[in-house]
Amino acid sequence: MCVDEMTFDELPEAVAYLIKEVTQIKELVGCREVPPPIKRVPIGIDEACKIIGKAKPTIYTLVRKRLLPCYKNGKKLYFFEDELLDWIGKGKKKTLLEIESEVATDYQKHFKGIIK
Repeated sequence: MCVDEMTFDELPEAVAYLIKEVTQIKELVGCREVPPPIKRVPIGIDEACKIIGKAKPTIYTLVRKRLLPCYKNGKKLYFFEDELLDWIGKGKKKTLLEIESEVATDYQKHFKGIIK
C-alpha cells in the first residue's frame, strides 16, 4: 500500500491494513520465548584461584580483608565466577590518555568562569 497515492476513500482499507499488521506484531511478540534465567553455580576456592590467578593464602587474605566477594557456609568459602570477573574488572588502571581527558574535563568545569 503506497501512502503517497492514498485517497480519503481508501482510508478504511488503510486502517484495516494497519490493524492486521499490529495483530501480526502482537502475535510475534507474544510467541517469543523468554530464555531461561542463567543458573549461577557456586565454585570453591580452588576454582577461584584459577580464575583470579592467585594462591590460596592470597585469596584467604583478600576475603579476610573483605576485598574479594565471597559467601561462607560453615567453614567453606564459595564464590561466583561472574562476581570474581567483575572484581578483576574494577581493578583496571586508567591509561595516560584517560587521565589526561579527565584532567582536561575537570579543569574546564572548575575554571570555566574564571578564565575568559
